[in-house]
Amino acid sequence: MTIQITIVRLEGYGPWTLTLGSDREATLQMLQAKIYYDIQRLFSQKKGLAYSNRFDEYFVITNGISMQDHVEIKNELDRQYKNLKLSMMLGYGLTPFEANRNAHIARKSSEQTYRTLGIFGKTIPSSSPSSSGGSHSSFVQLMHIDIDHSTEVGSILSPYEITCLVSKIYSRLSDEFLRKQSMTFFIGGDNFMVISNGSTNEDAKRVIEMINADLNIKLNCGIGIAMTGRQAAEAATQALDTVRILRNQGKIQSLYQIECL
Repeated sequence: MTIQITIVRLEGYGPWTLTLGSDREATLQMLQAKIYYDIQRLFSQKKGLAYSNRFDEYFVITNGISMQDHVEIKNELDRQYKNLKLSMMLGYGLTPFEANRNAHIARKSSEQTYRTLGIFGKTIPSSSPSSSGGSHSSFVQLMHIDIDHSTEVGSILSPYEITCLVSKIYSRLSDEFLRKQSMTFFIGGDNFMVISNGSTNEDAKRVIEMINADLNIKLNCGIGIAMTGRQAAEAATQALDTVRILRNQGKIQSLYQIECL
């Protein structure tokens, strides 16, 4: 059930931005977008999946990505961004929040695997065997959530009102799933992804029904389970598409799961 999370951080980013002068905002926005692009590109090539967190920090699902892979990616990022100092902290656990916390502990305790590169923590031990019966000791579970009939919502609300609604949904999803040690990320439009190892389908239904009732909307949820971040995201999106297909066939359900283990 173990999930591995890598947190990529821009060290000393705040003080560094001050050296750019007051007319820096456009430059910083372009830089942050480019850094996210490169982090996503490099990790996705190895079947990982990255999420932006506060724009100076990125959470990456790195199941199946070795320490040597991390070293190669870190060297490439350092080559591209010579004026910035990036660090990586790795952690794994039974839930995403536990993996995040263990990565943070490794950083605070200076548990460095590659001291000169600024890489902290450890990957999932390669000796961890898969259990018998076809289940695996390491996998990724993702929930892909969106607003049902969002086009209709958009015909009623103005663009900025939709943004406010999406922000409310994001806040509620984050709070509720954090209670289950899962982590929620906004991925654009009306879409959210929850790294949800440790959360059950019943947990998802409860959270969705609560938010639906409170905000007078309808959320759909596709759940994907696979060995890597990219594979789990693909399965979750296929599951979400299945909810829509079933709805068009008159079969109304808010949640569907696809497992690819």
